Amino acid sequence: MTERNACIVGGGMCKWGVREASYIDMVQEAAKECLDDIPGLKPKDIDGLLFASAFVGRRSVQANTAPVVAERLGLKPTSICARVDVLCASGSTGILLATGLVESGMSDIVMVVGGEKLYTPERWQVQYDEIAAIDHDWDSPQGIGPPPIWFALTAKEHMKYYGTRREQFGTVSIINYDYGFSNLKGHFQRQLTMDDVLNAAEIAAPLNLYDCCPLSDGSATVIIASEEKAKELSDRPPVYILGGAQTSLHSVTANWPGDHLGDWPHLRLAAEKAYERAKIDSKEVDVAQVHDCFSISEIIELEELGFCPKGEGGPFVESGQTKIGGSIPANTDGGLISCGHPFGATGIRQAMEILKQLQGRATNQIEDAAVGLTHNLSGVNVEHTIVIYSREPRK
Repeated sequence: MTERNACIVGGGMCKWGVREASYIDMVQEAAKECLDDIPGLKPKDIDGLLFASAFVGRRSVQANTAPVVAERLGLKPTSICARVDVLCASGSTGILLATGLVESGMSDIVMVVGGEKLYTPERWQVQYDEIAAIDHDWDSPQGIGPPPIWFALTAKEHMKYYGTRREQFGTVSIINYDYGFSNLKGHFQRQLTMDDVLNAAEIAAPLNLYDCCPLSDGSATVIIASEEKAKELSDRPPVYILGGAQTSLHSVTANWPGDHLGDWPHLRLAAEKAYERAKIDSKEVDVAQVHDCFSISEIIELEELGFCPKGEGGPFVESGQTKIGGSIPANTDGGLISCGHPFGATGIRQAMEILKQLQGRATNQIEDAAVGLTHNLSGVNVEHTIVIYSREPRK
């Protein structure tokens, strides 16, 4: 069989934030914008649907959601119709699965749509429900569940072993809020000073309010298609999916795979596998979307993805290397910290930004961007998922 290339063709998202809308409302908004982004695509052309969502069952009391979403979007899938739940990496996992379906010949055009309705009148329940996202038998009873606690411990370890400073965490937030200021679909549109960050309410020391991403209601959608179909559907140049990887080396936090919490070997392994499959190295990546659920996570991810030496993520960010003109512009639409984090939609929103960067139509455009990378972690850092995109097909 002739080798098939999978491409990302277009995308759309609704407004993210605290929404007076159901998950179906937001999925329909995002899917409409996606279809508007690809004038040559009709719902009848889409033969596969993957719906990425972690909390739709708990928050919307709806099981078997993929057929419901397909019905509401006017789709009649004939190759795949399934829900994907890998918490924060649900969207990027859906993209990897859609890529495999297209490359295998099982599907021609797959819609990957992600969404969460997290806020209900009982807002306390959003945080309570998050405890269900970690190992419920072992970690939850020990109080490890709320993510800020785990990442605060991670930040302390990184400070201890590498000398990372509080101001370097703040620089991550300031840069990402600067990028997000022009993203009208994101949760926040504001800018920060270092005083804002350092004097904000403490969440879990050493992390303050602006070191943490908000949980958000929201949805995002992309279309993954064969190269042949992509060229039929759009006059824009196709963006190829070169490869990706997902690793999970533990679930219980007591079985942490690294030497300490600032050491992430599972991300290093995912990066190694993703670069190998894409046939590139980290120096060839022009723009990245990394999982800045907390400021410390972006610092460590830049290290483990090979964008700077281990332990130097703090000075790397502080020197402006993630800004436009730096060595690896990152989270150029605001990232999780500014855009927000409706779990299942985040990896899809990241893919949309990379698509626009490589097609030259992003708001915060990187000149001549040719290769882009997205990264998500899941839960209390138990999984890592990477997808690599390019203007050119695999070598």
